[in-house]
Amino acid sequence: MSNAETRYQEWLNYKNLDAELKAELVANADNSTEIEDRFYRDLEFGTGGLRGVIGAGTNRMNIYTVAKATRGLAAYLKAEFPQPSCAIAYDSRNKSHLFAQTAAAVLAEAGVQVYLYPERMPTPMLSFAVRYLGCMGGIVITASHNPAKYNGYKVYGADGCQITLEAAEKVLSFITSEADFVSEEPSYDACLANGKIKLIDAQTIEAYYSAVLEQSVEAPAVPLKIVYSPLNGTGNQPVREILKRIGNVQVTVVPQQELPDGNFPTCPYPNPEIRETMELAVQLGRAEGADLCLATDPDCDRVGVAVVQGDQVTLINGNEMGVMLFDFICKNRIAKGTMPEYPVAVKTIVTTEMAAAVAKEYQVELRNVLTGFKFIGEQIGYLEQEGHPERYIFGFEESYGYLSGAYVRDKDAVDAAMLICEMAAHYKKEGKNLVDVLNSLYEKYGYYKSDLLSFTFEGPTGMDTMKGILDKLRAERPTEFAGYAVEQTIDYENDETGLPKSNVLAFGLAEGCYLVVRPSGTEPKLKIYVTAKAETEPKVEEAVQRLSKICTTRFGA
Repeated sequence: MSNAETRYQEWLNYKNLDAELKAELVANADNSTEIEDRFYRDLEFGTGGLRGVIGAGTNRMNIYTVAKATRGLAAYLKAEFPQPSCAIAYDSRNKSHLFAQTAAAVLAEAGVQVYLYPERMPTPMLSFAVRYLGCMGGIVITASHNPAKYNGYKVYGADGCQITLEAAEKVLSFITSEADFVSEEPSYDACLANGKIKLIDAQTIEAYYSAVLEQSVEAPAVPLKIVYSPLNGTGNQPVREILKRIGNVQVTVVPQQELPDGNFPTCPYPNPEIRETMELAVQLGRAEGADLCLATDPDCDRVGVAVVQGDQVTLINGNEMGVMLFDFICKNRIAKGTMPEYPVAVKTIVTTEMAAAVAKEYQVELRNVLTGFKFIGEQIGYLEQEGHPERYIFGFEESYGYLSGAYVRDKDAVDAAMLICEMAAHYKKEGKNLVDVLNSLYEKYGYYKSDLLSFTFEGPTGMDTMKGILDKLRAERPTEFAGYAVEQTIDYENDETGLPKSNVLAFGLAEGCYLVVRPSGTEPKLKIYVTAKAETEPKVEEAVQRLSKICTTRFGA
């Protein structure tokens, strides 16, 4: 009997096994492939926590894998802090509320004071609560923009950032010593009744709104008409509240995607980076004559934007929006005299180098960090330790994440939605839309284009396959890609880069092109970031296509 089959039987024989999960296991009793996939490993606790398919098994998201991870987290918090506390939030996904209550009960029973949001809340509001309530840790139950079959468990530190690599290793060491089951699961209701779990109050929520409003650059001077979709997630209430408070923004919500629904019936892949996901918003935007269409992902930390001009629809990607917001913030701060003496902006290594041109224009220090917004948050923390958090003016990543203030340490789509609307209204007053603005920036700084290629490697051999691809690239050290000579290779795992070690390879190519190869930290995917620069749009498009084609051939098999 294989290890997977042994663990399958242990779960099946557990006398207190949840009835729904037991039925799922019984239904797969004769499916050896399914048993292997569910039990060949424990669901991996990576740098951000857990993420996986909802269901029965050690390699699935369920109340037992959540409880086991939380017992490990509780042990870590108690070892590190004399009076540990933890804030918890959850999104609209299936089982999110149950998993949040499970984690809350486990922590409370272990002696950790818990603060739980009483309703679904965006991820950035968890980051805010950790800092505002003085907690030593935080958990948000979400799988971000992944399909409905997934859920996840992200862990935060006392600084409001997702936990560091070192902290994640410590938490994992505690988790691995935990059994799959305990003799008696703690009661959420009992812990709530005795005060070990406290519900986060309206004061904390209002403090968050106030903090976001402090980031306002320029309240809309002309009416702006937008269509907004929360994609059946957590953004509906907070985004609309912030836009109401800045004023002059008329919001029409996509009705099919307004209310929370973990099945995401009209957007099977609820990622605002994808054109199909924005389709209902675009249709309504066209019918309403909207200036702008916005969509936030289920945990409301990313925002996508479409500009509708008659039959023409332009989706603005994360790099483009980040550069426009960066330029808008700098220009307005200088005009109003609010730019700090030594301003700092932060982006990730896979985010457009067009940001460097903007930073040079406005004399802003631009810092590059590893992929993951926690590394942007970490830089804010460094500035805070130096006594100058006001130096931070903006941070962004290509995957539609933005943040303009130090009040949280994660990307915030509520803040970003506000800034985008303020920027759109500013330029509307000048007779321009955001496409006009983007084109003017390209004409000024040159044309920068990017493409993200993702190759999925699921199952027991998936991680080994991805590791093999990176190892081969290190060994071969390619001298060219698609005819572009490799002028620089950076190995973030072995070279001295000043950044934490990470399994990432970057290739600086001739003519301003760039490639970054990395495994995803949250999904079984190999990601290839392709970027190019040219003096005209046709030339940059051709360069990106050439590079994307060769990468698909080389890595997609």
